[in-house]
Amino acid sequence: MGHKAVVAVCTLNQWALDFEGNLERILSSIRVAKDGGARYRTGPELEVCGYSCQDHFYEGDTLLHSWEVFARLLSSPDTRGILCDVGMPVMHRNVTYNCRVAFFNGQVVMIRPKMILCDDGNYRETRWFTAWTRRQEMEQYSLPRMITEVTGQTQVPIGDCVIGLRDTVLGYEICEELWNPQSTHVDMAMDGVEIIVNGSGSYMELRKAYVAVELVRSATLKSGGCYMFSNLRGCDGERVYFNGCSSICVNGEMVARTAQYSIEEVEVAVATVDLEQIRSYRNMIRSRTLRAASGPRYPRVELDWAITQPKLMIPATPSFPWKYHTPEEEILLGPACWMWDYLRRSGQGGYFLPLSGGVDSSSTAVLVFSMCTMVVEGVTRGEEDVLRDVRRVTGDPGYTPTDPQELCNRLLVTCYMGSENSSEETKARAKKLSQQIGSYHLHIVIDTAVKAVLGIFSLTTGQFPKFTARGGSARENLAMQNVQARLRMVLAYLFAQLMLWVRARPGGLLVLGSANVDEALRGYMTKYDCSSADINPIGGISKTDLKKFLSLARTRFNLPALDSILSAPPTAELEPLVEGKLAQTDEQDMGMSYNELAQYGRLRKPGCCGPYSMFMNLAHTWGKERDLTPLEVANKVKLFFRYYAINRHKMTTLTPSYHAEVYSPDDNRFDHRPFLYNTRWTWQFGAIDQAVEGMQEVEEMEVAKGGVVLGGKVMQESNAKGVTGGNQNNNNSQNLGVQVAALPVTEQAGGKKRKVAEVAQIQQLVGREGGGGL
Repeated sequence: MGHKAVVAVCTLNQWALDFEGNLERILSSIRVAKDGGARYRTGPELEVCGYSCQDHFYEGDTLLHSWEVFARLLSSPDTRGILCDVGMPVMHRNVTYNCRVAFFNGQVVMIRPKMILCDDGNYRETRWFTAWTRRQEMEQYSLPRMITEVTGQTQVPIGDCVIGLRDTVLGYEICEELWNPQSTHVDMAMDGVEIIVNGSGSYMELRKAYVAVELVRSATLKSGGCYMFSNLRGCDGERVYFNGCSSICVNGEMVARTAQYSIEEVEVAVATVDLEQIRSYRNMIRSRTLRAASGPRYPRVELDWAITQPKLMIPATPSFPWKYHTPEEEILLGPACWMWDYLRRSGQGGYFLPLSGGVDSSSTAVLVFSMCTMVVEGVTRGEEDVLRDVRRVTGDPGYTPTDPQELCNRLLVTCYMGSENSSEETKARAKKLSQQIGSYHLHIVIDTAVKAVLGIFSLTTGQFPKFTARGGSARENLAMQNVQARLRMVLAYLFAQLMLWVRARPGGLLVLGSANVDEALRGYMTKYDCSSADINPIGGISKTDLKKFLSLARTRFNLPALDSILSAPPTAELEPLVEGKLAQTDEQDMGMSYNELAQYGRLRKPGCCGPYSMFMNLAHTWGKERDLTPLEVANKVKLFFRYYAINRHKMTTLTPSYHAEVYSPDDNRFDHRPFLYNTRWTWQFGAIDQAVEGMQEVEEMEVAKGGVVLGGKVMQESNAKGVTGGNQNNNNSQNLGVQVAALPVTEQAGGKKRKVAEVAQIQQLVGREGGGGL
């Protein structure tokens, strides 16, 4: 039967305001779709101008240039013989809408504005666009004169309408409309729309790829039909990475898709869809047919064109199971693609990385190596755009990379910035890793610079600060650590600017940061230290996930140097060594573990918990899982929020980071919070204290009835025998990161000791640490 339609979705790596490049990528996708036999092509959201134009959407230039690009599309012979639509901003009656604009054979068919805008996460669409609110209504749009000169048309339909073809009906959703609880695809399906199209700008977050896939699948599983989802991919000038995964789904079954992570700029997925399968599927759902008979009716824009071909004697594209990347694979691929986009579009000649030999900086180094591996693979596949970019970045017009290590030597300079507080172990680990990934490696000693800066201070004030280990105060100790960290940042930028000059190459290097999301949340970094860089590929990734990623990379890339890095305790190496050994570890310094930080982060955002709500949640969870009393949990929660409030100001200068985690504290767009807090949280902590007292009263009542309190849980005495001696190391004082003086203790039933004065003591100690500019 002649009801087979060949259709195409596109994944494009667009760039905000790169109208020329965006036009060429759109035309390339149309050519690929036509070569695949498609008679209809759709693309991502705002593909003409790029999604992340932000406040440039206020500018008339952005609208003007978008129409100029559209005029070029209408005039191009590549767009003949295929129905297309593109995403672009359109102003109608002095209101700017985010639109899909359909065109065919040099004529504008219709304009469909976005009806539900997204303001979640990193999105701020209502800042620039307005939602079209009149459902199932359309009116006339007056075309710009430049379009009239090309088409001869003066007006076209705009609104919530669909396209009626000879053989089927095609309707639109745009991105967020699929996510909304009242998605428009249901009503369209009831009105006989068989092909529903969605141009999207959806970015990646770890463990979230399944969301869009399942939404697309469920859209047609329940209502039947063909759903065509086109998404952007890559870094278009912002912190997010648009993660591809364009797809075609028929009656709840995936039949075509594009890759989630790739450095390929244009990827097209083509599928043959049997419209008769859609009609049969819908007609068999009898409850649907009853609803459809009385459902809403969409205004139709008639187009005398058929996307089916009567003589097309090929089977419909078969379905396949969707395979997802593991979180470790997402980290291996996503930031590498993002960094490649940033590097080739920045005009710089590579990256400079302070490599300490720890998990964080090693993760960043391995990500650059992963980038180099993907670039070499792209060149090997014959991708001319990738080869052109490599030659431009390296400044060598005849260069063709064949080995990732050799390319990494050209693109990455690593530098171990040692001091008298650095150990030989970390120095050796950094050197070994650099050798295995092939980076151009340096080793410098910063002690001379540190002494010079301290000498200026001493000469001016007559005082010379000392480490705590050498008799100094806590303030002196912190200042001594910070001066080392900040000098490393200064040296990093000096070497980044001049290392290509040293190597007789043009341009400069981008400085890479390597602070993870947990350290940012806690504020465990020096303001304007090596966490201050041009970009940070791991700034949205937790320490726990980074370790899993390195374990994968160790096997995937055969990097045995990662074994010793993974087994070593995380440390900043800013305090003096004791007998040549480390005396400072990150978790001890922070007063909390990385696993605890991840839990705090997820409860704060997206869990929307303040101090009191977080305590109430963890009092039950950690009481059961870790045998912690309510008082111990209260201490931990208060300590976190004290440090969080003291250090929040650091987020205002956070290096632009690859967005990956739902609890990222990025102050630029994702996590809008004050940066000047009342760090004592008097009302909130008072609520916690009242809750602790209430819980303790309940425990005392149970004890009076013959129970035994164990780790915040009440057990009958007969069941408590043999248990009271366990889990002694969970006492909160052992992981606070501050020195706690001997406190009065009380003996509870069961023989377990609790420090009843911990809360007041901790508040006094932590209260001595100021926020300032540390």
